[in-house]
Amino acid sequence: MSGITVYKDKCIGCQLCVKSCPFDAIKMVEKKAVIDLDKCTLCSSCVEACRKTGAIEIVRTTTQTPDIEKYKGVWVFVEQRKGVIQSVSYELLGKARELADKLKVEVSCLLLGANVTNVAQDLVHRGADKVYVVDDARLENLLDEPYARIVSNLIRKHRPEILLCPATTIGRSVISRVAVQLRVGLTADCTELDVNVAERYLMQTRPAFGGNIMATILSKHHRPQLATVRHKVMKEAEVDLKRKGVIEAVKFDNSFFASKTKVLSVVDEVTSTINIAEANVIVSGGRAMGKAENFKILEDLAKVLNGAVGGSRAAIDEGWLPYSHQVGQTGKTVCPTIYIACGISGQIQHLVGMQSSDIIIAINRDPSAPIFNVANYGIVGDLFEIVPMLTKRFKEVR
Repeated sequence: MSGITVYKDKCIGCQLCVKSCPFDAIKMVEKKAVIDLDKCTLCSSCVEACRKTGAIEIVRTTTQTPDIEKYKGVWVFVEQRKGVIQSVSYELLGKARELADKLKVEVSCLLLGANVTNVAQDLVHRGADKVYVVDDARLENLLDEPYARIVSNLIRKHRPEILLCPATTIGRSVISRVAVQLRVGLTADCTELDVNVAERYLMQTRPAFGGNIMATILSKHHRPQLATVRHKVMKEAEVDLKRKGVIEAVKFDNSFFASKTKVLSVVDEVTSTINIAEANVIVSGGRAMGKAENFKILEDLAKVLNGAVGGSRAAIDEGWLPYSHQVGQTGKTVCPTIYIACGISGQIQHLVGMQSSDIIIAINRDPSAPIFNVANYGIVGDLFEIVPMLTKRFKEVR
């Protein structure tokens, strides 16, 4: 097991370790450092601070999942809402099928919820060999603890080597708990996945350092290999109505549904435009919009184009749009046919969320704005003049 040790004979009571600890985990007792193991995260800050005396040491041991070679198969955690499978699940299923074919194993899906059995066959038609269905009224609304407990139990029982999960609010909430319960790693927000067939490693690629580099992460010693994948970065699995598969209903006793929290009510967001994750046309605004009321001109253009309204992080932080409309590294990744960026400078955090759009149109006063480097078409000018003109012209044409 990994751990941290303070050598009392070397500790000189300088308190440098106390000052360096970001978690307030170190106190001085009788002029000697004492570490609160409940707070310590083994971040090594104290070791660096104590380098001259060498009074603090961290020992890290690498453990391996027992019988790691017995873990076989690629699984997908399916996200559904009110019995409707979300398109991101079909995207993951397409990639899972590709990976499984390389590894010569089966693809299985985990479908949890209330009244979801009737949509399980859709997953078979999209490439699943087996679907584990947990259909229970107590799973109607997302509760982290029951969902994670059930997923962890199924993994322990069937031992998949890979589990893919949507990088959505639901997926991130559930799979992080699963990773903790199984004591395995988790790579978040992947944009590309592949496998090393010889070693059976999942090669998990994601942006790092603000999107400036792409890091490929391997989990060599633990199974399953867990990864969340952003919406719209992979193609949906094709439909094949002739495919056959196994649908297995799984039941759990009451202990699996225990939760410290309960859902009192669910309020659906009401918006006049469509969800940005599903839109073929997105009109986005940035800090230059000035205030929430000004987004009305973007909404008008989006309606004419049957599109959605998005925003940069700056616009969301100002409270001009709800978080669900944020495009970028800390928001949603989108891949529409047309993306119209209005008053968005084009910082890398925003670009990683929309640069794979088929056509990018940028409107900005600053001709040197970075957004023009990725735009197919650029308009230098005042968006408050240009956007209404576009809306008027599109109305005439359509």
